[in-house]
Amino acid sequence: MTLLALTLVVLNAGKPDAGSPFPPWLGESMPLQLQVKTPEDLSFKAAAEKQYLLFNLLAGGKVAWDRGDYEGAASRWESLLRTPGLSSELSSLVIPLAKEARSRAGGAAPSPTALPEPEVTMTPMEPEPAVRVAPSTFIVSGVITGGGSHGPGGAVIVLRKADGSTPKPRALRVKAVVQKDKSFKPHVLAVPVGATVEFRNDDELFHNVFSLSKPNDFDLGLYKSGAQREQVFSTPGPVHLLCNIHAAMNGWLYVSDSPWFAQADGNGKFTVKNVPAGNYEVEVWHEWSNATSKQNLKVASTVNDVSINVDGERRSPAFVPDKAGKQRQPQLGY
Repeated sequence: MTLLALTLVVLNAGKPDAGSPFPPWLGESMPLQLQVKTPEDLSFKAAAEKQYLLFNLLAGGKVAWDRGDYEGAASRWESLLRTPGLSSELSSLVIPLAKEARSRAGGAAPSPTALPEPEVTMTPMEPEPAVRVAPSTFIVSGVITGGGSHGPGGAVIVLRKADGSTPKPRALRVKAVVQKDKSFKPHVLAVPVGATVEFRNDDELFHNVFSLSKPNDFDLGLYKSGAQREQVFSTPGPVHLLCNIHAAMNGWLYVSDSPWFAQADGNGKFTVKNVPAGNYEVEVWHEWSNATSKQNLKVASTVNDVSINVDGERRSPAFVPDKAGKQRQPQLGY
């Protein structure tokens, strides 16, 4: 039962005393003797006393109103409205009554504090939560250049804190790396650490996706058209994707240990969102670079002029391994 409902019940309960037009009154001193032996007892006592205070101010104002004591009604209801954590239900009811009582009492309230407007609050019995202010975040964007004859497309950009620890990204389920026309689509995909990646076969033939990139090596086994397999990637870094049946198939996953990462489009443009202010190391990985490129960056507002060059000097491997790591010949015509 809410405080408002309880008050109305009490105000309408019982018969008035002989010679008095008003119902019996409990009194403004709390009649309950509550023992306090534990911290829980103390919390209970404080909550009970607060509810009793609210009850007395609400119901006492009504009794004063009925008596024609508009000053007393206004004073009690104005005090009630100044109580921290007052519910919107109660304040919405009392505000117009308090204003009318004050008007009938002859004018402005003695206190300079204006009556609050109704607002949504938590219930009085619950502790008020600490206010958490989200830090300001910004967009970091720019362009990746280089990549040799392959171009900069598919480069993965990762921002890591240089002046503190980088938070772990939230793990996601990624749908999906598709095997279509005997190729991986997309050819390069950046995912956060802990991601579950689905591999779906959209070809009218079998595939066997695997990787020898330790410690993210895996083997999904043979699966038919329309089937899919999934794999969790728990370690950051590049993962080279291959098919044990089709030697010409290859693709990449890049597993990021930072929540701030992005992929460059075919023109090298990229955008990283929700980056808090601070100092960062920007690292760029590209499948045809011998090493990652790095650059320091200070973020105090939106940054849109980052420019990083990557080389394209990595040579193709001497052979495409099978899932045992051994050399094999391409299956011509298949």
